Amino acid sequence: MHEAPSSEELLGSVIGFLNQVAAPQLSGQAAFHARVAANALALIEREMAHKPAADARAQALYAALLADLTSPLEALNQQICAQIRDGCLSYKDPALLAALREVTLAQLAIDQPTYSGLLP
Repeated sequence: MHEAPSSEELLGSVIGFLNQVAAPQLSGQAAFHARVAANALALIEREMAHKPAADARAQALYAALLADLTSPLEALNQQICAQIRDGCLSYKDPALLAALREVTLAQLAIDQPTYSGLLP
C-alpha cells in the first residue's frame, strides 16, 4: 500500500532541495532568499518535532511553581510574569531560575540549535 509522505518528510525534502540543489545554482539575493527559506523551514521542522514536548515540560514546571495543575501554558506564563512583577515570586528563587533556564534552553534548542550556549 502506498502512503503519502509525512509533513516531516515533505519538509526535509524541500529543505534538502533548497540547500543542495537550488541555492548552489543561485547567486546574490536569490541565493540568500533560498537559504532564508531553508532556514525558516528547518525551524518549522524543529518546532514540529520538539515544541510539544518542550511546552509540556514548561507547563509542568510552571504548574509546580504555582501549584496550578489545571491552567494552560499561556495562562501559567502570564501568572508567573504577574507574580514576578508584583513581587510575589522572587526572580532570585532557585526553583524559578531552574525552571526558566530549562524552558529557555529548550526554546533555544528549537530556535538556534547551533547556539554556543547549548554546547556541553
